[in-house]
Amino acid sequence: MERELALEIVRVTEAAALASAQWLGRGKKNEADGAATAAMRSMFDTVNCRGTVVIGEGELDEAPMLYIGEEVGSGHGPVVDIAVDPLEGTSIVAKGHPNAMAVIAIGDKGTLLHAPDMYMEKIAVGPKAAGLVRIDDPIEKTIDIVAKMTNKRVHDVTVIIQERERHAELIERIRLKGARVKLFGDGDVGASIATALPHTGIDLFVGTGGAPEGVISAAALKALGGDMQARLVPMNEEEYERCRQMGLEDPRQVLTLDDLVRGDDAIFAATGVSSGELLSGVRFLGGDQAETDSIVMRAKTGTVRYIKTLHRLDKKPYLHTNE
Repeated sequence: MERELALEIVRVTEAAALASAQWLGRGKKNEADGAATAAMRSMFDTVNCRGTVVIGEGELDEAPMLYIGEEVGSGHGPVVDIAVDPLEGTSIVAKGHPNAMAVIAIGDKGTLLHAPDMYMEKIAVGPKAAGLVRIDDPIEKTIDIVAKMTNKRVHDVTVIIQERERHAELIERIRLKGARVKLFGDGDVGASIATALPHTGIDLFVGTGGAPEGVISAAALKALGGDMQARLVPMNEEEYERCRQMGLEDPRQVLTLDDLVRGDDAIFAATGVSSGELLSGVRFLGGDQAETDSIVMRAKTGTVRYIKTLHRLDKKPYLHTNE
């Protein structure tokens, strides 16, 4: 991939963040998601690439999502795979809660996992425990490994997990082991990436969430030197068949970081919509000005850039007010 794509992709997440942030706290998650999607699609038209969405939150008949198989980009330049979530945390935005982001992962054609939008089991760690954790290991064993590799006592290990009924037993086992549990409501891309960023204090991510978020997170973790394993969770025969049609002969196979993102290169970009541990949210400054906070990283070089951008809203044709 051309390195210029890293900064071009940030323009796409910035557009989605600016559009969806106008709906922050208004109780309308579908409108926020639709605004992010429309802005992202519009900005993609200016990016010099020939991209195909290989995993995302929509199928062809579920517009306005950026659907699996949709072609994006200017039609010129490198041929790439796209994993996308225009608004990671639709309910977060509707409620005005923290940690909503617009996120994208991009890789050379054939490098990102091609899979339906469905549930996925995941486990993620930072660089110190990379290569040592297994999704099929008991959580107690995994906590011991993470404690040893991070030079922490078990009761100082922090495990982040989504607050859902399906995780109730797992949460109880983590607590019985003596580790700390940090619960979050939505937005597991930021939660999994936090394991590879020392300032967050997060040591381990576990749980079941969306498959698109898993692939996007894997791109970031590859750039940060972290690790991830995953497994798709088909809920019925139709979902099993969709996996097979996309080339996954065994939909329940364990997926390593290199299965999720093949090769040594991938680009991850995110722009904050509402402020959280990873990024600050969009700040409307008055006078048709707004500021965004973004992060972009590339696996091939290990470069991580934090980008603050000042925008003139009256010069953004993709923005539509909700007034």
